[in-house]
Amino acid sequence: MSATTTTTQLSKSPVDTPGPGPAPARKTSGEGRIGLRANLRHIGALARRNALQIKQDPESMFDAVLMPIIFILLFVYVFGGAIAGKGNNDAYVNYVTPGLMAMMGMNIAMGVGVGINDDFKKGVMDRFRTMPIARSSVLIAKIVVEVGRMMIATAILLGTGFLLGLEIKTSFVELLAAIGLSVVFGASLMWIFILLGLTMKTAQAVQGMAMLVLMPLQFGSSIFASPTSMPGWLETFTDYNPLSNLADAARALINGGPLAHSVWMTLGWALAITVVTAPLAVSKFRKKT
Repeated sequence: MSATTTTTQLSKSPVDTPGPGPAPARKTSGEGRIGLRANLRHIGALARRNALQIKQDPESMFDAVLMPIIFILLFVYVFGGAIAGKGNNDAYVNYVTPGLMAMMGMNIAMGVGVGINDDFKKGVMDRFRTMPIARSSVLIAKIVVEVGRMMIATAILLGTGFLLGLEIKTSFVELLAAIGLSVVFGASLMWIFILLGLTMKTAQAVQGMAMLVLMPLQFGSSIFASPTSMPGWLETFTDYNPLSNLADAARALINGGPLAHSVWMTLGWALAITVVTAPLAVSKFRKKT
């Protein structure tokens, strides 16, 4: 066989013959979607990452550990005599401790917004947004860890309260219900502060705006004193204040008394806040530059 013939046969080899090329990949209906199991796995991994950050920086727990002790000592011994009457500190402990459970949740929720804002400044959130994970899982993982910090703060608050004379006049189950109610409401508030953290330009701006929200809600409530001693307009504001509803519900669960209205109002506020602010926070997280 001549070299010319061989060359002609090789040129007609199927390997060199151009074909139609690979068929384009077909999109499946579930492409781009993350299943519930994968989403939970991502939340768990991110929550572990946030918890490890706290382990590496124990000072970040100072607010959760020291704030409950300082607040209960301050209000019982500095303001308790003036509010409840001299010599009635023991009775005031039972009044103010359930209220402070509501206050702890709000103060710790404020830290979530500051932390989110700081993570964006460091570029951490930009890296998360490049990963094939649900955007909501990043925010939910943050809330999971902060709920753990809230529970630690609540446990320290109650422990200090017991040392000062706090009495559970109902049952241990109702005490757990009061803690659970505080955690549910505190978790809903975190969505507000996450949204603030994603909206404001600096952590200082987040703190400033948060204080503008916190101060009227905390001190215009039934946390520290009975609303009956307040002016009429402030008493009306207090009746509709969600922190008052939570404080009254926790107080009824610990000390006894009617609680259905306060519990349902607290759960209603928590649901409404979450339904409104959670989608806004996730959307803002996706679009933030």
